[in-house]
Amino acid sequence: MRITALVVIAITTLATLVTSASAQDVPRSRAEITLSFAPVVREAAPAVVNVHTARQVERRSLFGDDPFMRHFFRGPQMRERGSALGSGVVVDPAGLVVTNAHVIRDAREIRVSFNDKREYVATLLLKDERTDLAVLEIAGEGPFPHLPLGDPSALEVGDLVLAIGNPFGVGQTVTQGIVSALARTQVGVSDSRFFIQTDAAINPGNSGGALVDMRGTLVGINTAIFTRSGGSNGIGFAIPTDMARIVIESARTGGRVQRPWLGARLSNVTRELASQLGLDRPVGAVVVEIVPDGPASRAGLLVADVITHVDGIEVIDREGFGYLFATRGIEGESEITIMRDGAPRVVTVALETPPERPERDARRMPDRSPFGGTIAMNLSPAVADELNLDLSTTGVVIARVDRRSLAERVGLKPGDIVRIVNGWRIESTRMLEAIARRRLPYWDVLIERDGEQLSLVLGG
Repeated sequence: MRITALVVIAITTLATLVTSASAQDVPRSRAEITLSFAPVVREAAPAVVNVHTARQVERRSLFGDDPFMRHFFRGPQMRERGSALGSGVVVDPAGLVVTNAHVIRDAREIRVSFNDKREYVATLLLKDERTDLAVLEIAGEGPFPHLPLGDPSALEVGDLVLAIGNPFGVGQTVTQGIVSALARTQVGVSDSRFFIQTDAAINPGNSGGALVDMRGTLVGINTAIFTRSGGSNGIGFAIPTDMARIVIESARTGGRVQRPWLGARLSNVTRELASQLGLDRPVGAVVVEIVPDGPASRAGLLVADVITHVDGIEVIDREGFGYLFATRGIEGESEITIMRDGAPRVVTVALETPPERPERDARRMPDRSPFGGTIAMNLSPAVADELNLDLSTTGVVIARVDRRSLAERVGLKPGDIVRIVNGWRIESTRMLEAIARRRLPYWDVLIERDGEQLSLVLGG
């Protein structure tokens, strides 16, 4: 009888616990049943706009690339007007809009439209390809609805977020999800390589739209998705507003985006290197090269130092350091924690821009040469930093290659360093331009790409 009584008590207790747990899993009042994201959407959605761009695109010839047929059947100019659609976020009541740089790439005309059907012409204030961000200005009288910039560093994995944009051009759409991961750095979308990952549905057309937290503040600019089908697979990425804030402030002051320069080349810490350096796990960024008299050199950094924190924030890898350091601004100092000889140390690094010596002297190369359609620059620490080249590299670099240009067809790429042309060692953009204007029977070009030398021999 005693055993039976204990069993009855145990079953009764378990039933009570199950009932209690179940009571927590369902709404307990009408107010809880009607909980909604609508208040956040009402505040945030009016500040998210559609970005329409018009551009000139080249229409393919009926005869493809056949030179014989195209010679006899040229027809009219093979260009027509094209358009693209993306999203943007108003971040200032005066009408500043932040969007992705790829949304307005090659645009000849930009218009923004609000969800209430108002539409305005917009002008491009600043485009920063390295972060894939651009800032537009609405040509109209404000004030306009806008979103305040939030603090993405306060986000935690699991926090609720809303993505607002114009997917597939169907009109403004709101999707809900959580923060799936923070500090994603292995996403090759932009040089910042530091993203908020979310499972809120992001589709083509959402680029440049808003990622909003539950306080109704802007914490990210939606920029990319991981997909095999072209639609959302629940893996989307947003650029944190820490980085967007720098681009926006640069647009307000009318300058270009300026980032602090460490004056050192870093590498990721592998498991083998972590073991050699006495680290308990392979995180941080190891110093592999230091520029004489640069900020790192003056701060006392040494080769083989492992950077573990920037102003108290942990550094996971080289890309993570690049993002954290870039968001420090260019005034004052930053405290960097390093591991040296198995012990932590803190060094103070001045926040300053890389020097531009020699001057970049950017020049567009003549079309008659293999360099036609390129812009070349003299290499300096500033240019090397922008193009992610080795710090010690000098010479003349190809900074831009136009699509469908002669240079693209012969295989030149941004970042190529022109070393020798027909026996002349190239020392400046002025010299390269002078040689490129000549009518030569052939072109023998030696370039350096990713540390390797490549030779091009072409007919004149």
